[in-house]
Amino acid sequence: MRISMVSEHASPLAALGGVDAGGQNVHVAALSSALTRRGHHVTVYTRRDAASLPPRVNIMPRLEVVHIDAGPARHVPKDDLLPFMGSFADGIARDWGDRRPDLVHAHFWMSGVAALDAARRGGAAQRVPVVQTFHALGTVKRRHQGAEDTSPQERQWLEPSVGRAVDRIIATCSDEVFELKALGIDTSKVSIAPCGVDLRLFAASGGSEARPRTHRILSVGRLVPRKGVDLVIRALPLLREAGFEDVELLIVGGGGDADVAGTDPEARRLAQLAEELGVRNQVNLRGQVPREAMPGILRSADVVVCTPWYEPFGIVPLEAMASGVPVVAAAVGGLTDTVVDRRTGLHVPPRDPAAIAESLGELLGDDGLRAELGRAGERRARSRYSWDRIAAETEKSYQQTLAVRAASRRLEPVEGAVL
Repeated sequence: MRISMVSEHASPLAALGGVDAGGQNVHVAALSSALTRRGHHVTVYTRRDAASLPPRVNIMPRLEVVHIDAGPARHVPKDDLLPFMGSFADGIARDWGDRRPDLVHAHFWMSGVAALDAARRGGAAQRVPVVQTFHALGTVKRRHQGAEDTSPQERQWLEPSVGRAVDRIIATCSDEVFELKALGIDTSKVSIAPCGVDLRLFAASGGSEARPRTHRILSVGRLVPRKGVDLVIRALPLLREAGFEDVELLIVGGGGDADVAGTDPEARRLAQLAEELGVRNQVNLRGQVPREAMPGILRSADVVVCTPWYEPFGIVPLEAMASGVPVVAAAVGGLTDTVVDRRTGLHVPPRDPAAIAESLGELLGDDGLRAELGRAGERRARSRYSWDRIAAETEKSYQQTLAVRAASRRLEPVEGAVL
């Protein structure tokens, strides 16, 4: 099968941990690679965000990345990219030429806009089926961020229209299906295929980084307010009151301690909050680290904490589970699917530092419980979330899409026929 992946802001080549780089970049890269291993030919279309990028990059046999000129050849925040989606679609359709793919899989709503535009070029007879993964929904973002939501106003009507127009939607968690239904989208065309984890990289066995204190709590991800890292900092004084004083909170992602006085506003905010709460000496803002260093960092932690306001899926909990580390997770979105409460980690209510402190204290005080949850998490990650399994489930959705398209074409009236 010839598959076009469309990912307008999240290139599989992008470094992780930047402002607009994270889980979607990992998802697109890993899924594309796994589909290639299953014998498919995959081309990933992404926007050129640096003048030095070559037009095409061959990652491996049958997998390449194509950089499309759409807007300025520099970083542009993803919420400002909508005006360039027409040019993006032009570039995709031009690269296809007369050899159109069997199927297009768009990632994020703006990619869906461009993919549908490109797929319609050449008329109905040549229209390429479009599969959509949203990764995040604007209605959920607005619900939690309110006036701080930077999405363009057009998202309110364009995103649901993408959902209604595409041939199939692949949701990443069960909670997303309910959100799609609320948007008026027919859920009979929705499949679920979650994110996966690289089990060749993340494992419970192997070395771990030395840690400076008796206990280490780890938070990993982009430094933006919705990730709720400040909630974990607010839990530290409560942990101290409970008798856990020799605790380090290691924060990986975004700007580190060296950048606190620099350009990362969230790093500054978190450092200032820790100072105000008297726990600055316990908070280590590491900044971005190479991906290959993450397994050792994960294995060095007693617990990984993920407490976002909302989360469409979340790859970090999977990486922690695959590394044999229990997770304290906010009971939101995809985290309720991934982390099984009292089996692979502990759920806490969203935006509740006291509940976070209580759960962290329970785990830090019970070596046996941590080990039990860690072992169960590793088994769950390996049995359910390998990228090869996710690719197989995604392939099944592709086949359903193509079968429905073929059936509809058989039912179309032949031009000139008497009905």
